[in-house]
Amino acid sequence: MGEISSGLQADLDRARAGDDAAFARLVGPLRQELHAHCYRMLGSSHDADDALQDALLRAWRGLARFEGRSSLRSWLYTVATRTCLDLADGRARRALPADLGPSSERAVPDAAPLTDVAWLGPYPDQGLADGRDVPEARYEQRESVELAFVAALQHLPGNQRAALLLFEVLGFSVAEIATMMDTSTTSVNSALARARRLVAEKIPSPSQQQALRKIGDAKVRTLVAAFAAALERGDIDALVPLLTEDVTWSMPPLPTWYEGLAAVTDFAMRVPMAGCPGWRTLPTSANGQPAVAFYIGGDDVAGPHAAWSITVLAFRDARICRIVSFLGRDHFPSFALPASLS
Repeated sequence: MGEISSGLQADLDRARAGDDAAFARLVGPLRQELHAHCYRMLGSSHDADDALQDALLRAWRGLARFEGRSSLRSWLYTVATRTCLDLADGRARRALPADLGPSSERAVPDAAPLTDVAWLGPYPDQGLADGRDVPEARYEQRESVELAFVAALQHLPGNQRAALLLFEVLGFSVAEIATMMDTSTTSVNSALARARRLVAEKIPSPSQQQALRKIGDAKVRTLVAAFAAALERGDIDALVPLLTEDVTWSMPPLPTWYEGLAAVTDFAMRVPMAGCPGWRTLPTSANGQPAVAFYIGGDDVAGPHAAWSITVLAFRDARICRIVSFLGRDHFPSFALPASLS
């Protein structure tokens, strides 16, 4: 990936001498993509925050060991990847409700959250660009944070997850990855082969980026607005035509999830439409996919509505095929969304 450019050498020298502003200038252009890498590795935006902070601290303290033989980008990815592997070591993998058990055929209004499960979380994707990170990458930047892809990654051991991301998403060579992970090219190729097989089994085709482009931006916005409006009005007749026959709806940290139009319709009618106070919504985006921020009202319908969920939508043939509602107001700050709506 080439050596560090001469234009960065002055800041590098200053940073090595203890100039934290120079170090900030060095890592600033890479901060967003490094954060996305940490999210893919760990499946949680909050864990990615911690990992990136730890990685940059390690990089700051270890600048003297960076000799410029590789690019600054590859060196920082080495530090970030090893930091994520250290953090993931011994932790339970991030899960979605479908990973824990079969779907429910009928609504479960009193489902209790599971607090002892490490749940996959949503990712605020506002800083991600379209297209590939580098020409050598297989996945587009937004494809590489799609829920289905990140969920599949969580089924891989850490070394396979890292190898796949470094090669397929970030475009590093096998030789570079072997150096970064302090292993052999044979081990990297083996990890890549195993990772590709599992990911191919679990990721639906086409990707959401391909599906969204086929539908078109204007139509997608119309569909998202119709979904939000149907929930706000409690209009099941408006909701059902928006959904595929095999639609799924899950709500981590609730373990209960629903599959198929009949089960999802029963849930929608009995829980969010009939069993909850009024809703207010804001459009947003998460994991490279359209999303809706839901706010729930209290006893006073005209009163404030509190942050409730970031609901991520997946589409197929201009209909919604997958709904994942990430419950909890703790998701809202990273999306720069208000904690309540009046």
